[in-house]
Formats: sequence, structure tokens, C-alpha cells
Amino acid sequence: MVEIKNIDKSFGKLNVLQGLNVTIGKGKAVAILGPNGSGKTTLIKCILGLVIPNKGSITVNGENIHANWNYRNYIGYLPQIARFPENLSVKELFLMIQDLRQQKVNYDYLVNQFNLSPFLTKPLRSLSGGTRQKVNMVMALMFNPEIYIFDEPTVGLDPISCVRFKELVQSQKNLGKTVLITTHILSEVEELADEIIFLLDGKIYYQGSPIELMSKYEETHLERAIAKMLETYELKLITS
Repeated sequence: MVEIKNIDKSFGKLNVLQGLNVTIGKGKAVAILGPNGSGKTTLIKCILGLVIPNKGSITVNGENIHANWNYRNYIGYLPQIARFPENLSVKELFLMIQDLRQQKVNYDYLVNQFNLSPFLTKPLRSLSGGTRQKVNMVMALMFNPEIYIFDEPTVGLDPISCVRFKELVQSQKNLGKTVLITTHILSEVEELADEIIFLLDGKIYYQGSPIELMSKYEETHLERAIAKMLETYELKLITS
């Protein structure tokens, strides 16, 4: 479980996050959405301890994360862009990550799920963007963490791998894991997310289920509902 209480974060005079309160429970998938510059990446970095909030607190499984890095062992993180030494083979990368975490795991099942066996001995520099994304996905999943953070997880993936990923997310939810996703592919949100947190100008503008949002704006597709919500927001700005 991740609990975010009264988080503020600014960079100089720019207020990026303002008074955020979020609880992401076990067995739930929450999608963090919003336009570019709305604060999504900063929020994720706050949870990972890469950015320190100016105000508020974050707890992971009941532990305050401030100056406490052990909580990261609970988290499997898939960044939007991951960079590793290009000369390493895929297998060498997996072994290096295990050594860094001081934890040996069997990742054969995941390798098979994403059809990575032919690439295990190949250097990272020779891989396509989609194959790299599958490698990153295996690393996020391989330690069987309690909390997953996926940042644009299916970018570059082929349709079969997208299906495999969604199946794995659903299975992890069923096991009581906590899942946090940021994505611009709204069909994924409809399939995977129990709740949406939509950020605008560093504040929560909508918090609730995809179904509730579609019902509110009388739409059958999430994309159209979000478009209507943004139109309403922009109209308020113009008329206020």
C-alpha cells in the first residue's frame, strides 16, 4: 500500500504538486493520468525517493520513506526510458541486477512469456526498442515485489507482448499486489485500472473509477470522457 498525504513540491517558483492526497491499496491498479507538465513524473519520483517533497509525507506498507531506502525492496519499477551499459548481454544485465539487489531469482517464466530466450546472449546495443522494453519489464517483475510502478509500460511492444503484460498485471492484482500505471494509451486504463487519478496543474482534478468518469460525461469510451472533462476545465478557466 502507498499512502501520500498533503504532498507539495515546487522547483523554484514553479509549483508542480499541490496538496496531493492519494491512497493506493493492495489488490488495486491505479492509473495516474494528465497532460504533459501536470506532475505525473514528479509524483512517481517522489514515491521512488528520487525527488524530496517540500511538504507532506509518503508511506509504503506503513513505513515513512523519508531517509529510509529499504522500502524500495517492495517496489518493481519500469521507467519510461531505462539506460544500462550497452555492451552487456541481456543475461549479464539480469545477473548484474540480481547482484545489486543481493537476491537470486528464477526469471525463466518471464523470459518465456516475453519470448526473450533468443536474445539472452545478445548485447543490449543490438536490441530493438520493443525488445528492450520487454527486458525492462522482466526486471520490474522478476523479484516478485509487492508494489509495481509502470511508466508507459507498453510503448513499443508487439500485440502479443501487450496481452502478456496485461495478463500479468491482472494476475498480480489477484495476488493482492499494488499497481501504479502512467500511460497515454487509454484503452489500457479501461482494461487494467480500478481507479483514475487525473492531475491538472499539480492538483487532483478527478479521482474515481473509469466507469464513473464515463458515466459522469455520458460517454462509452474513456478517451471521449476525458476530452469532455478537459473541455469543461478549459471553459472554467476562460470564464473565471
